[in-house]
Amino acid sequence: MGQVIYGKLPTEQVHPRSRSLDRLSPLQIVRLMNTEDRQVQMAVARAAPRIAGAIQRVVAALKKGGRLIFIGAGTSGRLGVIEAAECPPTFDTPRFMVQAIMAGGKQAIFRSKEGVEDSESEAATACRRLSVGRKDVLVGIAASGVTPFVRAALRLGRGRKAQTILLTCNPRSPKGLADVVIAVRTGPEVLSGSTRLKAGTACKMVLNMLTTASMVRLGKVYGNRMVDLQPKSRKLVERGVRLIRELGRVDEQEARRLLKEARGHVKTAIVMGRHECTYGRAADLLARARGFLREAL
Repeated sequence: MGQVIYGKLPTEQVHPRSRSLDRLSPLQIVRLMNTEDRQVQMAVARAAPRIAGAIQRVVAALKKGGRLIFIGAGTSGRLGVIEAAECPPTFDTPRFMVQAIMAGGKQAIFRSKEGVEDSESEAATACRRLSVGRKDVLVGIAASGVTPFVRAALRLGRGRKAQTILLTCNPRSPKGLADVVIAVRTGPEVLSGSTRLKAGTACKMVLNMLTTASMVRLGKVYGNRMVDLQPKSRKLVERGVRLIRELGRVDEQEARRLLKEARGHVKTAIVMGRHECTYGRAADLLARARGFLREAL
């Protein structure tokens, strides 16, 4: 990478409408930020084809036993951590399937460690530690598009034949950085250079799409219901019971019995209820349907 002129980055520009930010009232600041946030949705919409292409790559990799690995620094890294952490309880994914690499390690999730985003060697070490390889998809998240930590990880990933995706808010990012470059044009921030604002919102929206759409395509969803959830809290247990009752077409008492008999697997309990069959038979039906509840029913 050549010398970066940081002052010319799109994410570092000064927003003309917020030059007097320090003189505005709280309500004026809120309205200004809200107006700017409305632009994020349109910016993400313009990147839809690229996002869809990335999703296809993620689904293909996960079907073959690969992993989805997010990597980033600062706000971008924390967004990747959040996304990876939410997949197991929402979609009952095994812990290895969706992971995150944060510049600075676990400590940097809770406390900023400035400078770690510049360490290319740390990125390479982290990728090697996870044995990133040809089955995996590596998603680099870098609002500026120039974060050395992320770029080094993508370089190493490509060298190891992994699928690579760059999520950035810099439309000038070189296309050769990754197999798919998702550039969301969010423009200058209300607080100049603070990419935890519009850029962070845009990245979170795209990550939501990547994981949710991928899990839908893997059979983790029935209609718009998360039938592969892990019922490990009271709220989720009750949600699971409702799903079994409604989709399995049984009463509440039977739904609770089925959930227990199905060892907490909501989707299996639904099949047991609908087909009035044993746990083993329901599990077999789901396996034949490749995990898709609609096909199993």
